[in-house]
Amino acid sequence: MKGIDTLSQELYADIPMATLYHYTTFTGLLGIVGTRTIWASDVRYMNDSAELRHTADLIKAEVQERIHGGHTNGNLLAQFADWVAYRITNGHMLFGASFRSHGNLLSQWRGYSAPGKGVSLGFCPDHILRCARKQEFMIGKCIYEPHRQRALIKQVLDAMEQLAEKEAGTTSSASERSRLYRKAFASIEIDLLRIAAILKHPSFREEKEWRIVSPVIANTAEAPILFREGHAMLVPYIEFSLELDSDPPVMDHLYLGPTVNMNISMNSLKMFLKQHGIVPRRGIDYCQIPFRQR
Repeated sequence: MKGIDTLSQELYADIPMATLYHYTTFTGLLGIVGTRTIWASDVRYMNDSAELRHTADLIKAEVQERIHGGHTNGNLLAQFADWVAYRITNGHMLFGASFRSHGNLLSQWRGYSAPGKGVSLGFCPDHILRCARKQEFMIGKCIYEPHRQRALIKQVLDAMEQLAEKEAGTTSSASERSRLYRKAFASIEIDLLRIAAILKHPSFREEKEWRIVSPVIANTAEAPILFREGHAMLVPYIEFSLELDSDPPVMDHLYLGPTVNMNISMNSLKMFLKQHGIVPRRGIDYCQIPFRQR
């Protein structure tokens, strides 16, 4: 049986080969080029806090199925589901930034850029991979298929059960067994978070997202955590450097999003990038999506 550490390592084994696109606003572009960083947000705050909650829901569903099926240790499963639900919101921190395989999707222009003020930055995948390795980030391809997610969660539960039962051994005291179960849960938290970070709801499958994921942060007091304004709250983030050997970020391509001022917007965009030594290898294209003011 595979351990949860092995499962998480396998999920992050894929290597992106095609251009990785990052959708942002003009304000985001100014910040990315000016600081040569991308903001990696706390994963719990991405997509209206639904990211890690999806994994907690998958675990809860599998736990309920096993308990209803007459599992011999329903207490262990129930404790694990409760622990996951709590730690997903209150546990260690994990930061991530999103890239797409497709750089010109209407849904992404609507979701990640302001009307008439969006760009999709296409980075060389090798450059992003090298930056990730330098900063001890991992890069993973998001999983959307329900059958694959359920199969993975089954493996997680199997590995957790084996580990928890081994930890508890022959202990007969209920309170002591619960303590030892929690100790086992804590030992897999890091890998469980990494797995959760790339399990996304099937409704997002169009995105074909790759995600860079930070090392897990347990001690927030010593971490370089910053804050930005979100839709309805402050969002914690850390900076992911795009700089290698003082060279500018390597861009393959760039899309200008829907705008009513395509010609002059394209002109100023080219001037800005050139001023900062950035010339996309495959140029800059307009998205060709008609602009409609919201």
